[in-house]
Amino acid sequence: MEFLKEVPNIRFMALRRYWYALSVVVVVASFALVMFRGLNFTVDFTGGLVLEMGFSRPVDLEEVRGALSAGGLEDFQVRTYGTAREVEVRLPPARTGAAMEEQKRVQAALAELDPEVKVNRTESVGPQVSEQLGNQAALAVLFTLLLVLIYIAFRFRWRFGIGSLVASLHDPIVAVGAISLFQIPFDLNVVAALLTILGYSVNDTVVIFDRIRERFKSMRKAEPAEVIDRAINETLARTIIVSGCALSSVVFLAVLGGETLRGFAIALSIGIVIGTYSSVYVAGAIALDLGASGRDFMPPEKRGDVDDMP
Repeated sequence: MEFLKEVPNIRFMALRRYWYALSVVVVVASFALVMFRGLNFTVDFTGGLVLEMGFSRPVDLEEVRGALSAGGLEDFQVRTYGTAREVEVRLPPARTGAAMEEQKRVQAALAELDPEVKVNRTESVGPQVSEQLGNQAALAVLFTLLLVLIYIAFRFRWRFGIGSLVASLHDPIVAVGAISLFQIPFDLNVVAALLTILGYSVNDTVVIFDRIRERFKSMRKAEPAEVIDRAINETLARTIIVSGCALSSVVFLAVLGGETLRGFAIALSIGIVIGTYSSVYVAGAIALDLGASGRDFMPPEKRGDVDDMP
């Protein structure tokens, strides 16, 4: 399938300084957002009580919030997790032994809205468990980044490994900044989205690096920037098709998947866009500025062969 009839001739590397500046601004802004606005952590990381409530009729979330507020409850989170008759209520950590009391308070408050409301499931996450989940999530991201660096460095060269690592760091940082900006609930689903973003970005980067390696071998007299531009242009159609298909699927998931999957889908949508950008403008550009050239992929010439030439 052809998306672009001809291979474009866009000079990506000529403008890399501007893209560096844009990336630095966005990354700094992401750090600032996380520091000053913070993340909307859910009970997965803060601990608390999760109640899945079933109603006899479809209910509006604003009605549920109003009923809970009228019942004297505070600092709660409400979202649908299935149909419009199923609502998830998340509460801050209760004191020891008070989970059942909190459950009765929620059920009593929502009974004013629907006398037939019932509790489908109750889950209590303690502070120690939430701290452990947070530590494990951070370790998962760190180990993923380390494995990415090792894989790229062995498959290509260290210059490309560093370029890929910087791009891999760039993507989740910007995604977390966007999550903070929009106050998307930060739960384990979002952590899964961040790990998916890392994998997606690395996959796209590897495809481009493979083409760069091929072009360095076939374009031996060309300048490194010209070779990298050629490789990116040749894979541009593939990048647009793959990213477009993935993005459209995730957008539909965000719209139609309900509140439970919405945070995951939004975070992944942001990551796909940022990952595509970094694969094109960050990974290869950093490898170029670190001195990537055809010598990285070509065996040294044999002096004897040159001396024997007439």
